[in-house]
Amino acid sequence: MGFISEFKEFAMKGNVVDLAVGVIIGAAFGKIVSSLIEDVITPLILKPALDAANLSTIEQLVAFGGVKYGMFLSAVINFIIVAFVLFLIIKGINNLKKKEEPTPSSPAGPTQEELLTQIRDLLKNKQ
Repeated sequence: MGFISEFKEFAMKGNVVDLAVGVIIGAAFGKIVSSLIEDVITPLILKPALDAANLSTIEQLVAFGGVKYGMFLSAVINFIIVAFVLFLIIKGINNLKKKEEPTPSSPAGPTQEELLTQIRDLLKNKQ
């Protein structure tokens, strides 16, 4: 098998393709979370605090001559939102899995003792 065909086989494996799709979706999800923070949460919840500090975005918060703690707060809020959304998604998936799993039903058949009795009786009849 040639080098190129081995690489093609590796690149087209399900895990690699799934990972690539996950990374792309994750990047798009990151943009959604950033927009949620910058365009929804900051104006609604943080607007009074930012107005009191004469700032327009949380990222502009600076202390002690250059420590950009606003960027840190923005990253923390991003993380909390992503973690909460992932928690909700995984919880929903787990609930769906629980509903889909069929309950195993035990077949109604003879017990072990009954089978042994039948085997014994068959052996007696052969002799």
